[in-house]
Parts: sequence; C-alpha cells; structure tokens
Amino acid sequence: MSEAQPVVKCLIWDLDNTLWRGTLIEDGDVEVDEAVRKVVVELDARGVLQAVSSRNDHDEAWARLEQLGLAEYFVLPQIGWGPKSESVRRIAERLNFATGTIAFIDDLPTERAEVAYHLPDVRCYPAEQAAALLDLPEFSPPVVTVDARRRRMMYRAGFERDREREQYRGADEEFLRSLDLVMRIGEARDEEITRVEELTLRTSQMNATGVHYSDAALRALARDEDHDVLVVSMSDRFGPHGAVGVMLIEKTPRTWHIKLLATSCRVVSFGAGAVLLRWLTDAAARARVHLVADFRRTERNRMMEVAYRFAGFADADCTCLASFPATEGTEVLHLEPVRQDPPTTMRVTAPDPQAAGREAEWA
Repeated sequence: MSEAQPVVKCLIWDLDNTLWRGTLIEDGDVEVDEAVRKVVVELDARGVLQAVSSRNDHDEAWARLEQLGLAEYFVLPQIGWGPKSESVRRIAERLNFATGTIAFIDDLPTERAEVAYHLPDVRCYPAEQAAALLDLPEFSPPVVTVDARRRRMMYRAGFERDREREQYRGADEEFLRSLDLVMRIGEARDEEITRVEELTLRTSQMNATGVHYSDAALRALARDEDHDVLVVSMSDRFGPHGAVGVMLIEKTPRTWHIKLLATSCRVVSFGAGAVLLRWLTDAAARARVHLVADFRRTERNRMMEVAYRFAGFADADCTCLASFPATEGTEVLHLEPVRQDPPTTMRVTAPDPQAAGREAEWA
C-alpha cells in the first residue's frame, strides 16, 4: 500500500439502497443482502471501524439496524438530515483519523460528489461496489493484530470512558482510581510482536528515539537472552485499552540500557508513561543496576523528554556510560535508581524478578 493510499481505517456507510435494499421511510421493511452482511462482519474482523451517515430518522433507522443484527458493528452513527460531508468530518474528528484513512459508500452520485468536494482525501465508492470491498487492497491490512480484532470494542469503551470523564465532578486522581485501571507489563508474546512494531512506527509524541524496529528485528531481540522486549497493555472497568506501550532493554550485570521506550498518546492522560518509568526505576533499584536511556530529540517528542527528566534521568559522568557511547543525534541519559512506591491510580502487574516466567503485582 503506497503512502498516497493507506489502508482504510474507517468505512462510513449510507443506509438506503446501500447497506440495505430499499428506502426505509418509503418501504419500511428493508433487508440486507447476505453478501453485504458478510462485508460488514469481515471488515470488523480485520480491524476496520465502520460508521453510518444516513438521511433518515435516527430512532427508526437505528431500531432497524438492531432488528437486522448489525447495529453492534457501527460506531458514531450520524443519522439525520444534514450534509453528508459534515457527518463524515465529525466521525473523522471524533476518531482522530486523518481523512485519507476514511472511506465513504453511497448509492447516490450527488452525495459522493458532495463529500469528495469538501473532503477530497476521503475515498468514495458506489453502492454497487459494496460486495467487492473485501477484495480491494485498501481494505486488506497485511497483518491483523490481536488489538485490531477488538478495535471496535476498544473504541466503544473509550467513548463511554470519555463521556464519564466529562461528567465527573471530582479531582482527576479520584476519577482515575474509579476506573479500576490495570497495567500489565510482560514479555512480548509472539502474537503481540506485530502490534509492538506498529507502536514503534506510529507513536511519535511519546517515542524516546523515533527509531522504528521491524517485526523481524523485534523477534530476533526477543530471542536474545541479553534483551527484554516488553509490551505494556492496559484495561479498566470499561474494557481493554489494548497494547499501549513497548520497552526494549539491553541488560548487563551493572546497567540496564533502555534502547526504546514508546507509549500510545491514548494513555498519556492516565499517567501511563510516568507509571512505566517509576516501575522500571524500582525494578532497577531492586536489581542494583544503573539505568541509561537513549533519547533522540524530534519535532514531536518533547513530552517524552519531560517524562525522562521528571523521572530523574539526567546527563552524567558515571563510568557505566563508557559502554554506551552516544551516536550522532542521540543523547544518553543516566539514572542511579532508588526504590519507588507503586501508583495509587492503578494496579501494575509485571515480570516477577524472583521467578522467571511469572508475573507479580507491584507492591
């Protein structure tokens, strides 16, 4: 897939004579062709989000989607009487997706033209092409990760979480405690490596080096006894956040070298990066080793530098740095760690230093 034609991340469906046969307001008892139903179900399994933009009465149209057993597959339904381009724009903004990753399908050329005029990056398809979408490369991600298969569920949980946060009147720390947040830090399993590669590629604001590690490189490092490839996942009472962070650590008897630390921007507001660094500092203090961290300044990762500095990492002249010379454009930060208290806003489970292959709660 070229940069000009990225994989579609969200397909927005018109309803009348597109998702279903007929016009709801005129025909009432509209039906969905089984070939179209298959497309909806399979796109969901591939991790493509799906939404609705339709000129209809919202309650009546949504009730029909529920009767047809399809309502659960759609997020952010925009059902009303306004311009389709505005509906598409709202969906893209709410998902925080670039319009170049959005697709729109409608039976009317005028509706497709209106969307294309106002949002030229959105790819538009005629309704008669619906059954063939699964065969198009833009709807066929090369790899479907564990998180991709549950993407709709994660986004729906995120919308509910955001809605409750907006309504919460207490202190932010109290709200975080109310979520029953759990962070799991563990060695990257085989099925998680591709998602880890995705994080190194897509995460720019909270990526300490901006370096991309390929799937093959990560798998090789995961097999190397001197390296830990750790994946960070989170969940709360609303559901899973999925894999939200990755750490690549080279371990020597005196020093742990953080070659990569990246976290998703989605969990910045939960303090995930700070918790992760505190856990790592505590683990290093228990192991009686120093921490050194690569940091390469980019246009977007100022937040990552602040996180390191706030955690106590600094420029230093420690003898342990002799083994980790800085490469061009990269700084090497140092920390002599001390024990840390676990966070009060979430539970953290991580590899048990006393028992290889087991996990324990940080306490």
